[in-house]
Amino acid sequence: MSVKKGEILELVVEKTVFGGDGLSRVDGMAVFIEGAVPGDRVRALITRKKKDWAKARVTELLSPSPERVAPPCPYAGHCGGCKWQHIAYERQLHYKAEHVRESLQHIAGLTDVPVEDAFASPQIFGYRNKMEFSCADRRWLLPKDLASQGGEGRPEGQDFACGLHVPGTFDKVLDVDACLLQHETGNLILKFLKERMAASGLPAYGLKSHEGFWRFLMMRRSRAFGKFMVNIVTSQDRPDVLAPLAQELSERFPEVASVVGNVTAKRAQISSGGKETVLYGAPALSDRLGRFSFDISANSFFQTNPEQAERLYDTAAEFAGLTGSERVLDLYCGTGTISLWLAGRAREVLGVELVTDAILDARKNAARNGVKNCRFEAADSRDALNGIGFTPDVVVTDPPRSGMHPDAAARLCEMAPPVIVYVSCNPATLARDLVILSHVYRVDRVQPIDMFPHTFHVECVARLTRKDL
Repeated sequence: MSVKKGEILELVVEKTVFGGDGLSRVDGMAVFIEGAVPGDRVRALITRKKKDWAKARVTELLSPSPERVAPPCPYAGHCGGCKWQHIAYERQLHYKAEHVRESLQHIAGLTDVPVEDAFASPQIFGYRNKMEFSCADRRWLLPKDLASQGGEGRPEGQDFACGLHVPGTFDKVLDVDACLLQHETGNLILKFLKERMAASGLPAYGLKSHEGFWRFLMMRRSRAFGKFMVNIVTSQDRPDVLAPLAQELSERFPEVASVVGNVTAKRAQISSGGKETVLYGAPALSDRLGRFSFDISANSFFQTNPEQAERLYDTAAEFAGLTGSERVLDLYCGTGTISLWLAGRAREVLGVELVTDAILDARKNAARNGVKNCRFEAADSRDALNGIGFTPDVVVTDPPRSGMHPDAAARLCEMAPPVIVYVSCNPATLARDLVILSHVYRVDRVQPIDMFPHTFHVECVARLTRKDL
């Protein structure tokens, strides 16, 4: 049977794949179905056709899978925030662990690695301590709203949206009243600021015209202290508009400890960069992970699910197996969180990171917490491995989603430290890097950790031991 773009097929969904889609097969051809769950029987419209695979979306659910649940969010299935609210949480965990296993098997050829069940998140809603919402001059409407707004799109004249992007798009913003992934107070702040921005007489930024004032709204919440930082990003510096807004916000919500304004004229949909002004309160938000305290500025990195971050770091520490005498190299150390976590169990920790600002933050974090056996250097991972001057007892590597540079992985094999702890946010690039590292190392154990419920993303920690040990 040939598959053609535009046709509707009746399909039974076999499994999920990394990326969140359901998989069905038509005469051996893989059909990836957005929004489908294993066990579903659906009618699906073929939206894209390639030689060996096709993409589809569900047009009718003929027989639902027993794994389906009713998503509590009205934007589920339309918003890019999360794709799996319609799958029971225990099954989400199962599929995440399976994706790790399949990546190791199919990409790295590792069929006998123990992959544990995924650690569940204590909170599956309200777990995010940071949310970023985009502004736009046109709202993308839900299907139920289309009829009342003319059928094809949006009302006549000026429009305003503040919300989240439709998946796979840069110019389609779904206006949202609340996001269930953030704390309920954050949703009250979102509603308040949306009303004030829409009533200001200043337009939202046009994602195609690149004109307009309001660009982004970002909120951070300190889990330790229950306080918020609000970052309002605009295209122009207008203290006459923003200062009164910040004052009103702080009076309405005593939980708000800081309001900052960022100005960016860049066309790219990036909320950081440009001029920053403190409009109310402190320039940073204080929070804690474990026994460590941190000051977090508007544009600095901090783990978005702090409870699971602590479990991730505890797992990395367990896998490192430190006794107090080891010298540890922390590659891709970011702002030094893992380095600090390991420092009390090691003789010395050297953290290496390419981004200079992150290294400056790491040094401040070490000083703030009285950690004296950590040092941090700004360098490319490949250069660092050639220039540190010693062979570490343990290497911890926590690369970005794209994984390690192949030269860095090869250099680790040459250096041959006894133990490598690989912290990964992408099973596919972990498996790719293990193709190189497995020439010298065996993979003892992999622990998936669910940092982002209702998404297909999964973090994992792998312990690698040199084969001659």
